[in-house]
Amino acid sequence: MSKAKSCVTLLSGGIDSTTCLYWALREGYKVSALTVDYGQLQGHELWCAEEIARSLGIRHEFLRLDLPWKGSALLDRNIRIPEDRSPNEMIDIPSTYVPARNTFLVSLALSWAEAEDMDAIVIGAHIQDFSGYPDCRPDYFKSLETAATLGTKRGREGNPIRILTPLIDKTKADIIRLAIGLGVPLEKTWSCYRGGDTPCGKCDACILRAKGFQEAGVEDPLTENVKRK
Repeated sequence: MSKAKSCVTLLSGGIDSTTCLYWALREGYKVSALTVDYGQLQGHELWCAEEIARSLGIRHEFLRLDLPWKGSALLDRNIRIPEDRSPNEMIDIPSTYVPARNTFLVSLALSWAEAEDMDAIVIGAHIQDFSGYPDCRPDYFKSLETAATLGTKRGREGNPIRILTPLIDKTKADIIRLAIGLGVPLEKTWSCYRGGDTPCGKCDACILRAKGFQEAGVEDPLTENVKRK
């Protein structure tokens, strides 16, 4: 009897990673989730990740790292988070970029996947991200998968661990439509870069989330819940 395919899904608590989690379940993977606290100033997204994993009853590992060199507005209060930018203005590498974040996140997931003989890593990078974030580009993930194959025992034995990016060519609206089809509890997801109990509505993440829901033609249940309070 062949072994069921399994994967580690990187789960931040946002729409993209949560949609990937539900996608992997639909694709028949035995899914484990990995959430990494690397010192984000806002922790609401991490709480969301925990709630989502718990609701599905899947294994969920939570790691904490300390990045004392900071280098991002998500880690350092002295660095300004951009506000009130239109999507057309979001073409630079923003101050919210965390240096080499996807590299160390995938590396941690790779270590777990190889240690427990899993088949794949799933990460929610997509086309709207890689216009500004260099570690969200398709060629980056292809190169990273090559490095993972060259640098692991599984790869050397001819059974490499795949790095799957099921959202890579999708817009935020596409992802929201997919999430709805998969039954993702979008009201439990979090996108805002700032702390607090409600989204700020001004940061890039909030603006792109709102644009995605508008283009998908549906209301954001998180925003609607906030309005009703």
